[in-house]
Amino acid sequence: MDMSLDAQIILGENLKVLKQIPDGAIDLIYIDPPFNTGKRQSRTQISTERSVDGDRVGFKGERYKTIKKGTKGYDDSFDDFIEYIRPRLEESFRILKDSGTLYFHIDYREVHYCKVLLDQIFRRENFLNEIIWAYDYGGRAKNKWPAKHDNILVYVKDQDKYTFNRENIDRIPYMAPGLVSKEKAAKGKLPTDTWWHTIVSPTGKEKTGYPTQKPLGVLRRIIQASSSEGDLVLDFYAGSGTTGAAALELGRRIILVDNNPEAFQVMKNRFQEHKIKYTEL
Repeated sequence: MDMSLDAQIILGENLKVLKQIPDGAIDLIYIDPPFNTGKRQSRTQISTERSVDGDRVGFKGERYKTIKKGTKGYDDSFDDFIEYIRPRLEESFRILKDSGTLYFHIDYREVHYCKVLLDQIFRRENFLNEIIWAYDYGGRAKNKWPAKHDNILVYVKDQDKYTFNRENIDRIPYMAPGLVSKEKAAKGKLPTDTWWHTIVSPTGKEKTGYPTQKPLGVLRRIIQASSSEGDLVLDFYAGSGTTGAAALELGRRIILVDNNPEAFQVMKNRFQEHKIKYTEL
């Protein structure tokens, strides 16, 4: 692997790729592994065209026909998720710089098991935060509290050396601006460990059609806080490439890895305007 490149995207098994990365080479790792839901994750892209016998009704009662353009997806099921993820997290610890940080994005089904595992690998004193990404979109269960958040576990390589660029983080409005000075209200406040941020709009420009795509706003905040310009950012469950999009926008270098050919093609389409080396292992 050529570590001097500014941007590379690799189609291949991520553990094999991780073993090729030298010790202490990476400044920031963000991963959003499959959540072990036991289901196949998929997203069907559609378009519409006006038709008198269409299956949809639009503006002013006009009818439209739905045209399916294709489905992207992957299987999200492991017999033993923890034993699957363990060697990948051990490699993550090895390849992080002493100033580096890992953001591990997971959900309620596995987060408690993963926290114990990460305490073992990174040591409990290097646990920095559990970020709750909360959103309010999609279906709602009627027989329990609807699950509308993901968990992001944040670990540093060394508690005394990690990067945290407080002044670079986007600020959010005060919920009660009248209780602070006008200057503070105008500047806004730093986010807490609970982030309210909408999911990627199914009809927005950001949408790539890839299932489980994460919003740019969440990744921008992570990259702004825990890396600096020119740093090397790794995502070895790259999916639609949102980590890479945010990192390149902010002047970072990237390594993106995924073993799904559909994800590889989505990223090729997404990064057409960037100079990137593509490798298939």
